[in-house]
Amino acid sequence: MNRMFTTCLIVASLALLRAQTQTAPPRAAAPVTPEKIAQVDTLAAAEYASDSVGGLTVGIVEGSKLVWTKSYGFADAENKKFAARDTVYRIGSITKQFTATMMLQLVEQGKIHLTDPIEKHFPEINKVPKRTPDTPPITLLQVASMTSGLAREPEAPADHSVGPVSGWEQKVLTALPHTTYAYEPGTKYLYSNIGFASLGIALSRAAHEPYTIYVDQHILKPLGMTHTAFEPTPAIRDQIARGYSVRRGEAPEWTTANRELDGRGYRVPNGALFSTVDDLARWISFELGEGPAGVLKKETQDQLYSQVYSADTKFSSGYGIAFNAIRRGNLVAIGHGGSTAGFLSSAIFDRETKTGVIVFRNVTGGKLNPTDLALKALEHVAK
Repeated sequence: MNRMFTTCLIVASLALLRAQTQTAPPRAAAPVTPEKIAQVDTLAAAEYASDSVGGLTVGIVEGSKLVWTKSYGFADAENKKFAARDTVYRIGSITKQFTATMMLQLVEQGKIHLTDPIEKHFPEINKVPKRTPDTPPITLLQVASMTSGLAREPEAPADHSVGPVSGWEQKVLTALPHTTYAYEPGTKYLYSNIGFASLGIALSRAAHEPYTIYVDQHILKPLGMTHTAFEPTPAIRDQIARGYSVRRGEAPEWTTANRELDGRGYRVPNGALFSTVDDLARWISFELGEGPAGVLKKETQDQLYSQVYSADTKFSSGYGIAFNAIRRGNLVAIGHGGSTAGFLSSAIFDRETKTGVIVFRNVTGGKLNPTDLALKALEHVAK
């Protein structure tokens, strides 16, 4: 496993993200005090008041516990149902982190290698036209780190982004001929949803188990995430928030988000999960190294969060294997955000202080930015 992350590395730049703080001693875990919680509460309330549309749920994680959570506004404004601790939100692209965990589990089991060409497990990837003829096949690592060169979406994405979870793989197959290579593989960062969907099929075939069943049985259940699912199950259906889309000068509409409850087409390994603040707190605790044993080896997690594969020119942010790293002064926040019709989310953490922040929002197009709010809150919590 020591060599697991050392090949195909473009930029070993997470160290550079921390470079300005290396002369200072490592920051010890700081207790999440009532004063810090009050600061986050005040911040979140002010952010929500900026447009007061829909609802907002915020959580603070310390080690293995969700130490505070509060909700603001409505999960369903039409029916005057307030957002609450048990409100279920779509978490969008945070789903990619679960797909990446599946990949790393299969690496630990010896079923795949990060350097495997994705076509070894998913030859249909070659339906994507116009790859440079002399370019080597794209690897699992390149897809997972957004350096495969694949375009963000297939052309006419709406045609491929509707349909039930049960048919998502066929949606991927029909989308690939309408996808292109925007860059030569391995040369640039480019966020690709269709790439991650393809990764999900490759991993499913390597595991010899359907993707959604694998994630549920080998990741969600071991972590105790009983209210996280790829579609509205009986356990969560009644608590799913109504998702609102806001456009300037128009009343919030919820029909698009409501339609997507029946499925998002090919967007399953890259963005289909629903979850709650309690469940995502369990996920952050796992990412902090405080979760139950057996999901990933500690060595694997430590290596995972030690490096990124692309970074901006100022080394203020970068992307690793399905995570963003963002530097704010002495803090390097790690995590991911999510965006689907009617829902925004952010889950970030600081491994040095063993703290994290979760932000859920059932509104898109409003003034509140969950990632900005999460970063500001984590700066309070981790100081």
